[in-house]
Amino acid sequence: MHHSRLCTIVIDCRADDLAEAATFWSRALGKSLVTLDQDGDGRYAELATADDEPIILLQRVEHESRVHLDIETDDLEAEAKRLEALGARRIAFVRERWWVMEAPSGHRFCVVRRQRDTFGPHLNRWE
Repeated sequence: MHHSRLCTIVIDCRADDLAEAATFWSRALGKSLVTLDQDGDGRYAELATADDEPIILLQRVEHESRVHLDIETDDLEAEAKRLEALGARRIAFVRERWWVMEAPSGHRFCVVRRQRDTFGPHLNRWE
């Protein structure tokens, strides 16, 4: 048995200045900036969200700008296998921390380790 849930909306930004993109989305969504440099590498910015809302993360990328979803889980391998059984395929294991996957529809998404101390509401339990 393992658990998973939607945890993050990631706004992929092909931009030289992530701060400019983060400022726009902060104002557009009415969410304050938590940080402009989450991991210390200038690639991630985070907007403030309530504990029962998905995290909103901005990511500086080289590919076209788009939005993708992260699914958090307490068992990466079990969740990746569950999603493969539904028709998804694994694309890459990144930084030994998360799976980039592709849905049958062609949409990319990530399966990540738990992002908050507790899963909170809206948790799925898989047998």
